[in-house]
Amino acid sequence: MSVARVACRALVGLQAPLVHVEVSLASGLPAFCIVGLPATVVKESKERVRAALLNSRFEFPAGRITVNLAPADLPKEGGRFDLPIALGILIASGQIRPRGARGGGGCETREFYGELGLTGELKPVRGLLLAAAHAQQQGHELVVPRANAAEACVVAPERVRAAGHLLEVCGHLSGAAPLRACAPPRGDENRDAPGARGAPLDLADVRGQLMPKRALVIAAAGGHSLLKLFIIGTECVEIL
Repeated sequence: MSVARVACRALVGLQAPLVHVEVSLASGLPAFCIVGLPATVVKESKERVRAALLNSRFEFPAGRITVNLAPADLPKEGGRFDLPIALGILIASGQIRPRGARGGGGCETREFYGELGLTGELKPVRGLLLAAAHAQQQGHELVVPRANAAEACVVAPERVRAAGHLLEVCGHLSGAAPLRACAPPRGDENRDAPGARGAPLDLADVRGQLMPKRALVIAAAGGHSLLKLFIIGTECVEIL
């Protein structure tokens, strides 16, 4: 029996708790199970991971594969766990050997994110700005889909590595083809944005959102108080 562990983070409201993706390979009848309170999307990752590995010219291990998303009492949602699961299988089966990071065979100080396409391409996931902020505090490196690089680089440009395919991540993890750190965002990117050059901000610059804008105008005109409610786990905001 061989076991591998890869780090990632879940998204729970405004928190991004660390999740360890533990992969165990054992002899026996072929089986692939994921435990640790996974949502339906996470359970479906079994087929995405299998297809991505095979189409990337890796071998899919025969036998029993058990994936544990620890801690088990934390809800896990989204396709962000596809890449850590795939890497865990490759490490546990000995198809790649992590190098270049202290402890844990190169994975203890690295976090991996990304939904896998059937051919191994990395697709973007949501909530990486929050994950990058937490990883920055712990000094961890992040490997993210290229489409999420700009988002993650806002808070941790020197720690973010962007990749477009599973093979790129494997090359980085093994040390054969390290990924470069993302360039920090330029300070003049928003020079033409409203208010960037001292121009006053105006509600007319906000597109749509008629009811919230009307509530702000009425509150400002009458000196009324405002209460903004953020619904955890969604992008909805209510103004009372």
